[in-house]
Amino acid sequence: MARVKIREFDAKNLILAKLNRIYKGILIDSTTNLEQLSLQYPWILQEKLTVKPDQLFGKRGKLGLVLLNADFQQVKGYLQRHLNKEITIGKATDKLTHFLIEPFIPHEKEYYLSITSERDHDILHFSEEGGINVEENWNKISKIEVPTLQELDLEKINIPEKIKKFIQEVFHLYRRSHFCYLEFNPFTFDQNRNIILIDTVAQIDSCGITMLLPKPFGRKSHPEEEFVAAIDKESGASLKLTVLNPKGRIWNILSGGGASLIYLDAVVNLGKHEEIANYGEYSGNPTTEETYQYTKTILSTMTKEHHPQGKVLLIGGAIANFTDVEKTFIGIIKALQEYQDPLRKGNVSIFVRRGGPNYEKGLRLMEQTGKELQIPIAVHGPETPMTKIVEKILGVSS
Repeated sequence: MARVKIREFDAKNLILAKLNRIYKGILIDSTTNLEQLSLQYPWILQEKLTVKPDQLFGKRGKLGLVLLNADFQQVKGYLQRHLNKEITIGKATDKLTHFLIEPFIPHEKEYYLSITSERDHDILHFSEEGGINVEENWNKISKIEVPTLQELDLEKINIPEKIKKFIQEVFHLYRRSHFCYLEFNPFTFDQNRNIILIDTVAQIDSCGITMLLPKPFGRKSHPEEEFVAAIDKESGASLKLTVLNPKGRIWNILSGGGASLIYLDAVVNLGKHEEIANYGEYSGNPTTEETYQYTKTILSTMTKEHHPQGKVLLIGGAIANFTDVEKTFIGIIKALQEYQDPLRKGNVSIFVRRGGPNYEKGLRLMEQTGKELQIPIAVHGPETPMTKIVEKILGVSS
């Protein structure tokens, strides 16, 4: 399972539809004909409007990117100033490509609600003082933990009944609609006691997704990622790749989602997070050919340019349950043989740590490959903790 963010527009559409409420919102991009928009949505000429970016980043109000209580002419002027314009938020620089237009709803009271999934329970946070300064008033937040197999009980919570009903409804759809995280900051009610979701953040389990996913703000698309995604789509195994820093020194071919997190967490804990080049995993017993194609894609990206200190490649995993280590290593070795010249030229060092079915044969093959290709390959079995391999890579002693 991977937690993936979805647009605010999609989240509100999904939530309000399941609550049998109508959502009035318009998602626009550079292909939208603003002059024709009023023909499809006549209400934008009749109501005051709100417009803001919808690209998976927060603090839009504090960044001065939200226009409130505007008419359509003002919205068009806002979009002319911001659409397809490049901005920097923190360390990320990207263009503003998607915006959300909604009716502006005057209101006095703002509430906060979030739901987060943990391993064996869900956590709800609620406050009657939501809005842009909710973090400064975190001491006023109520916290409720709900075990995974139990229902939410709000009987002992002292909040208005209309809010209890809304929270119950949202929590029920949260669980049945594959949400992993959901936040309304704020939400409110209109004069007819209808719920208004002013600002919404949502993450969904990737296994429950049927919609197209937007790339996060600042994330550049890489053809290598698309190639691996295409293999993954046709495979019964799991093959994932995200290129984080093409100039990074630490490259990874990792087996298993849990193990991949442990390895990279160990790198981060040693203060070398900026050197991580990629993230991903292969698991679910991929074929030799699939593993070869996956490895070749990473090696191709890795050897495009050299690092002055020499790059390192971690071929790691935990102890596999049913993935044939020898079979997958044969695919990895085939790719190493194909890229042996750029690997040697780039002074690449390889570290291997693996356990599971046929792992002894796989490790012997990998050790033999290092000698044949004259590439330094340090081979370790399950007797060596995963975090120790990271320490060896980074030259840390403990």
